[in-house]
Amino acid sequence: MKRRTLLTTGAGAAAAATLGLPARAQDTPKIGFIYIGPVGDGGWTYQHDQGRLEAAAHFGDAIETIYQENVPESADAIRALSQMALSGADLIFTTSFGYMEATVEAAQQFPDVKFEHATGYMRADNLATYDSRFYEGRAIEGLIAGHMTKSNKIGYIGSFPIPEVIQGINSSFLHAKKVNPDIEMVVIWAYTWFDPAKEADAAKAMIEQGVDVILQHTDSTAPQAAAEEAGGVYTFGQASDMAAFKPEPRISSIIDNWGPYYIERIQALIDGTWESTATWGGMAEGHVVIGEITDVVPAEVKAEAEEMIAAITSGEYHPFTGPIMKQDGSVWLEEGEVATDEMLLGLDFYVEGLTGEIPS
Repeated sequence: MKRRTLLTTGAGAAAAATLGLPARAQDTPKIGFIYIGPVGDGGWTYQHDQGRLEAAAHFGDAIETIYQENVPESADAIRALSQMALSGADLIFTTSFGYMEATVEAAQQFPDVKFEHATGYMRADNLATYDSRFYEGRAIEGLIAGHMTKSNKIGYIGSFPIPEVIQGINSSFLHAKKVNPDIEMVVIWAYTWFDPAKEADAAKAMIEQGVDVILQHTDSTAPQAAAEEAGGVYTFGQASDMAAFKPEPRISSIIDNWGPYYIERIQALIDGTWESTATWGGMAEGHVVIGEITDVVPAEVKAEAEEMIAAITSGEYHPFTGPIMKQDGSVWLEEGEVATDEMLLGLDFYVEGLTGEIPS
């Protein structure tokens, strides 16, 4: 199996011949991945790369996978995509929201290449989108956080104020408040997906404000380390299990399980059945997984969390079920009303009880 970064394969078959390396078989699909962070970030990018490796193991020598890490959400993205397409990639996955416009541009420039953009919404004949219902996992985290806090203050480190992150903030707060009506949530925006220093600073600022349970929508393990250093503060693994911090401060996690999706889509490419689709999977599809709830969490709280996991997975319960009020006191969802996907994909407000404003 050939598993190399784009930086070592981007020159293509001509360069391989010059270097005396075996050229790739013309009928071997080449699958590319563009990453926002390093593969060792311990969170989002790490988990996408675990999905790549799972697909590589599944298909063996039937495919070749390549990747480029640390690609900024800027003009660098279109350059990386163009380089990858010119290197012979047949299917390219772009794994961050901010790559959307670059992916659209690349899909137009390279109509014979298939593209898939994670967390986006813009599609074309050769451009699909895929996402996970992370808010389902945030509901479980919120329930546990509401029980575990002693100060009644929990924190959420936000990356960027996009609907995906706002869904997570609202879902976790709503479910914390259901089990603890006195709960308060401190939200700090880091304006980054991966910056350990900024993430650590956000965690420390929260702890100084009395927060003793931290949720995050950023990708490094820095908040876990800050909580561990402070002592008496609980955290949740983000995107990956972050198991190095078990049994505490990391008391559970939300795991993005990308492998099955990557295998399915690569198989469709091989079979010639690939089509542009919009996928939004959750617990029911195995895309969102709750990691081990450690024994630091009381047995009755763990049982309550597992009951909610089962209810969400079966479709019996939706985390955004009314009555739910907006922050300004107006009605968002009536009693028993369930938020539609369209509502959630455009979510741009806090629910009642959250303080502060969402940055523009």
